[in-house]
Formats: sequence, C-alpha cells, structure tokens
Amino acid sequence: MDTLQNMRVFARVVEAGSFTAAAESLNMTTGAVSRAVSDLEAHLRTRLLNRSTRRLALTPAGERYLQRCRQILADLARAEEEASDAHERPSGTLRLFSFVSLGQHYLLPAIARYRIQFPDVTVELTMSQSAPDLFGGGSDVAVIAAPSLSDSEMVSHLLGSTCSILCASPHYVRSRGAPAKPGDLSQHDCLILNTPAFPLHEWLLEGPGGGELISVRGPLQVNIAESLVVAIREGMGIGILPLYAAVDGLRNGTLVRVLLHHTLQNTNIYALYPSRKFIDAKTRTWVEFLRTHLPEVIARDKALLAG
Repeated sequence: MDTLQNMRVFARVVEAGSFTAAAESLNMTTGAVSRAVSDLEAHLRTRLLNRSTRRLALTPAGERYLQRCRQILADLARAEEEASDAHERPSGTLRLFSFVSLGQHYLLPAIARYRIQFPDVTVELTMSQSAPDLFGGGSDVAVIAAPSLSDSEMVSHLLGSTCSILCASPHYVRSRGAPAKPGDLSQHDCLILNTPAFPLHEWLLEGPGGGELISVRGPLQVNIAESLVVAIREGMGIGILPLYAAVDGLRNGTLVRVLLHHTLQNTNIYALYPSRKFIDAKTRTWVEFLRTHLPEVIARDKALLAG
C-alpha cells in the first residue's frame, strides 16, 4: 500500500467534499478513491470518515489524522521543492578532497574565487596524502594528481598536467655548486620527499636523453612538499618539488631550479566524483568552475619553466 498516496487522496476527499469530486480532481475513478480511503482506514485500524448518501463527515480520529496528513504532505512538498532547487541553485555544503599540496596551492585559491560567484555554498576541504574513498560518501568531489586513472565508476575530468622539478636554495648553490648532470646528484645532499609517488632513494629523471634512474641520499626525509620547501630554502640540500609547490619560491628568488632540462613525476590532475543520475547544483558548478579556472593556472605555472 502506498500510504503517502492514500494520505493525499484522503485529504483531497475532505477538501472536495465527496469521493466523486476528489476523483475528478485527481484524475482517478471514484472506486479507486474509495478504495484508497478504505485501505488507509484498514491500515490505521480506525474509521476516518462517516459516509452517507448525502455527505461525508470526519470522525474525531479522522480530524486528528487530517491535521497530521496536511502537515506531513506540506513538509514533503517543501522537501521536494528544496531538493529540486538543489539542482538549480548552488547552496549548502560542498565536501571536497585534495592531496595536501594540490589543496594548498590550487584548491584554496579556487575555492575563494568560486565563492565570489556562489556565496550560498560553504566548503569543507579535507586534505590528505592518501586517496579518498568517494564511494564512502565522505566527499562530493576529489582533486588528485596521478599519472593515469584505473578503471572505476567515478566520473573524471582531466584538468591539466604537471611535473616535479629539482630545486635548491641560492645559498646552497653558491656554497656547493649546482649539478651539471643527473649523475652529479650523488655528490650532493638530496632531501627526500616520502610519498607513495616516489621511491625513497631513487629518482627517475626525464631529460633530453630519456629517463635516468639516480640513487640519492641525504640528511632529511619529509612527507609534505611544503615542509620540504622550508628545508630547501634553509639550504639543507636539493629536493624534488611538485611544480605547484615550487612556483612561489622560484618567483620570489628563495628557490632556484637545478638540472633545468630534467623533470620528474609527470602527472595529470583530475577532478573525480561518483557517478550519479542527478548532480546537485553546487557539485555541477564547482566542477564546471574547475574545468575553466584550473587549466589556466596550471598553464601559467608551466610557462615558468619555459621562461
């Protein structure tokens, strides 16, 4: 039995004053309307209407139940309006996930610009070094960096590609010199970025001659790129930095790039979200915003390497 539908029919019968008038307004047969009310009474085990050939009258139980029905049906209508509006007007909480460095350098500035356009959206950004479980319902959209994506039920959008580069401080280069070729790294203090993307003590450098695997060692190992930036800036050695973590230091001169013709860890940046038939407005507009905004920022940062 469809209780909600029967509640609608019962309320309409009372408003219309007869089964026939209610049936006409609901585009149902009079018999179907009568059965709906009878089924509701059987379900509740109480009489809601006293019927006669001339008129219908609510029983005391029917009067109380009608008030509840009207409240429930009104709440349901409002909920449906709000849910429908969620597909039209961006509002509510947008739950985002990103890797730490991506979140720091790309997502937070993007969120600030997005909220200028959509101030009714609040954002919960979770940052971690490990990939999220989007199927667990903890995030609406994830932005990750990866060489490629495995087959999954996620909807994915490629936002751009980036790489990592080798950086040192001006002081380190003045005191120790800069490596002229990848093999020279064995004579330098190499700072280790410990993430799932990198073997700890082997760096695969891509250059004009192809790939070259170099064994490295050094005095420090960290798992966050922003922490490595500080260590490099303090002159502790040469380290690998994602381009987006290095650009500010390269621009203000606190970092210098070494082995200019070599890069590491060429990766793509993706926006991911679970496949759904209906995507609410805040998710849809955020993904659309990312697809417009982030490629421009990524291209701007990559232009720094060419310059």
